[in-house]
Amino acid sequence: MGGHVFHALVALICGLMIWELVRMLQPQNRSLAVQLGLLGGAVAGASIYLPVGFALPILIAPALVGFGQLTQNRALYMVFTVLVLLAGFGMMSVRDDLGFGWMLWLVLVVVATDVVGYFAGRMIGGPKFWPRVSPKKTWAGTAFGWVGAAAVGGYFVATTGAGAQLIGVSVAVSMASQMGDIAESAIKRRVGIKDSSSLIPGHGGLLDRFDGMLGAAVFLLIIGPFIGFPPGLG
Repeated sequence: MGGHVFHALVALICGLMIWELVRMLQPQNRSLAVQLGLLGGAVAGASIYLPVGFALPILIAPALVGFGQLTQNRALYMVFTVLVLLAGFGMMSVRDDLGFGWMLWLVLVVVATDVVGYFAGRMIGGPKFWPRVSPKKTWAGTAFGWVGAAAVGGYFVATTGAGAQLIGVSVAVSMASQMGDIAESAIKRRVGIKDSSSLIPGHGGLLDRFDGMLGAAVFLLIIGPFIGFPPGLG
């Protein structure tokens, strides 16, 4: 997928997630959800073409605008909007700066965390991780999610020449992914809904599908400058 097309796709997803977020936090104001979603998508798409010193402050703008217009759950909106937009910027940065292969690594770490953790939790059961926020998530599923992420990291170490520290980085990204999942679950429990929207029939909304990626992408955006990724996977 070409860079500009990928940027447009990420911008669209970011805008739709902010639209979902506003509808969750202040459902009676549908027009505001559309306006903030459009603003968020536009800012996300433009940010990747700006120097980082300009892009990061601009990414905060939709959060500040919404904070001034919302009358409910304003702090939640502000924090989660910044998370969404930073994650979008992080995904585009991985694609542009590191190449498609490392973006694939990030996606596979998040997917492995989710899938391995889900099936391990179902089969093993045991103590709940955080029952007040996510009643179905268990410690067993959480830990096996880390194992799945470590396996992805190990595969990339074996096939790309990356240092063994990538296994530890994969586990750390997995943990960040789980925190993104927990954060979105906490918002839904606070407002008393099951799904962020019905955009994906039978699967809820985009926030439900990409919550783990939000935490993972933001974490990688922060630690990325300190990690050495070998070239050759673009």
